Amino acid sequence: MLCDALGRPLRLLLTGGEKADCQSAPALLAGQPAKAVIADKGYDTNEIRAFIRTKRMKAVIPAKRTRKHQYRHDKQLYAKRNLIERCFGKLKIHRRIATRFDRNDTHFMGFLYLACSLFWIN
Repeated sequence: MLCDALGRPLRLLLTGGEKADCQSAPALLAGQPAKAVIADKGYDTNEIRAFIRTKRMKAVIPAKRTRKHQYRHDKQLYAKRNLIERCFGKLKIHRRIATRFDRNDTHFMGFLYLACSLFWIN
């Protein structure tokens, strides 16, 4: 999920449970204007950092412990990542989403879009 600065969902991608989240990052970020990309350690790959750099955005991603070169990140800006975590929490209030009640991808995404549209009503 890609969120804006206010924690509202902008783009959703459904991937398999075995697929790493970082593999879908370029598809989520494509065509999105932003000054910075805030993500957790799961998105700390050279490919994502290079993609963000080519788009002239600032990467606010903490480095994994196993990384030889430890990148620095803006800790105050990184604290705003809680907005996307709160967005996930609001979505998971709906039992249908939290338990993946719908087995059909089309139905599941349809309900996700419906639930995400409620974030934009205020």
